[in-house]
Amino acid sequence: MAARKPTVEGFGIDIGGSGIKGALVDLQSGELLSDRFRIDTPKPSTPERVLDVVAQVVAQAGHKGEVGITFPAVIQHGIARTAANIDQAWIGVDIAAVMRERLGVPVTVLNDADAAGVAEVRYGAGFGVPGTVLMLTFGTGIGSALLVDGVLVPNTELGHIEVDGKDGEKRASGSARETKGLSFEEWAGRVSRYLQVLEQGLWPDLIIVGGGVSKKADRWVPLLQNRTPIKVARLLNNAGIAGAALAAHEAAGGSATHP
Repeated sequence: MAARKPTVEGFGIDIGGSGIKGALVDLQSGELLSDRFRIDTPKPSTPERVLDVVAQVVAQAGHKGEVGITFPAVIQHGIARTAANIDQAWIGVDIAAVMRERLGVPVTVLNDADAAGVAEVRYGAGFGVPGTVLMLTFGTGIGSALLVDGVLVPNTELGHIEVDGKDGEKRASGSARETKGLSFEEWAGRVSRYLQVLEQGLWPDLIIVGGGVSKKADRWVPLLQNRTPIKVARLLNNAGIAGAALAAHEAAGGSATHP
């Protein structure tokens, strides 16, 4: 019987509008090696208060190595250029630098949707798919991650592309379905149209759909009318944590091989 390869371990933190969650991750499989350590996002979610909570999550886990962090913002070279569902005081902050100083370990920061896309391509629905993979998360808005042969093109913000004269996520997000009282059939038509606009410009080889509404994928994904193959995300709420942990490990010069 062949011996199991030693686990390559990482640590990821997912900063959201309601909670800050972290866990140890098996970087060979993308599976969590611990329960998720969760603390409510402070109100207001200013830099100093969020830093305190992140430090608590890392301390609870007892992790000493590099840390990957997802953040609900456009992240350019570690700096927040926007702030969604988090205090506006974060705009212009070098998040990677302040987290590094506070935690005393190497830190990699990336957009939350980008982290989920990285994880789905390495471990989930996009594993082994060559070419261009587009991941979209349907929730309050529409988050996007674009990867070409496994390499992330960061901060695509494709939820805001114009569709028939309107912001895409205002027509096709999960919250748009709820606030407008749309049936899944009606909403699937809007999602199809939104995806068609993206297909015209990107010609992806695969589209992965995630977010809260993906839990009811059987009620709308079969209704989509698009030329691109569409798969449902596999890692669900753990994708951001796994993708962040992997990004931090690789930024620190490590490597993790899918089993």
